[in-house]
Amino acid sequence: MFSVGKKWALGRGVGVLLAGVLAFSSVQAAEEDPFESVNRAVFRFNDTLDTYTLKPLAKGYQKVTPDFVEQRVTNVFANLGDVINLSNNLLQGKVRDAGVDTSRLLFNTTFGVLGLFDVATEMGLARNDEDFGQTLGVWGFGSGPYIVLPLLGPSSVRDAVGRVPDAYLQPYPYISPVSARNTLFAAELVDTRAQLLAAERMITGDRYVFIRNAYLQNREFRTRDGEVFDDF
Repeated sequence: MFSVGKKWALGRGVGVLLAGVLAFSSVQAAEEDPFESVNRAVFRFNDTLDTYTLKPLAKGYQKVTPDFVEQRVTNVFANLGDVINLSNNLLQGKVRDAGVDTSRLLFNTTFGVLGLFDVATEMGLARNDEDFGQTLGVWGFGSGPYIVLPLLGPSSVRDAVGRVPDAYLQPYPYISPVSARNTLFAAELVDTRAQLLAAERMITGDRYVFIRNAYLQNREFRTRDGEVFDDF
């Protein structure tokens, strides 16, 4: 058994270790999130807007829409998103993945009836998930500070810049009349929010910190294609 002195030394050692971890976490957070005070204000605005508008719409949509129909809607928007995947895989020099994206577009748009059915996945052609923010990361650009964008949510300086070219790879800039464009955009927004309802239950503690850390870790994982421990 430990003596009192040894117990005290062990407890003190654990305390010092925990203090060191907390201090490191604080320094890391300060480096990644130097605009935290502003970000939190924008986060509160977004969260309030979501609580009273988008989230109720998403819940209502999920409640009245059969699962089969909801999945078909999700598939259509995912098929449109493969254009972004294809373009960014080409820019990153991932020829094989670009070939998969091309095949997915062809098969899902034709045999999948304009993307209603994800026949490509059934054929073993797994969907990629690329965007221009990740492309900039592959090209060697750092993510920069964490920022929360009004209405758009978590981001970084690099990812915010990446949103601009990706926007022109979506159908919205080329749809007219404006009413049709807005209807399609709203449908995708509500469908995306509905998909996040289940994941929202995992949020614990400080919502802002939880979402920030989850976002930064996920972006690092995706940008580096899962190789997140190479530097250690």
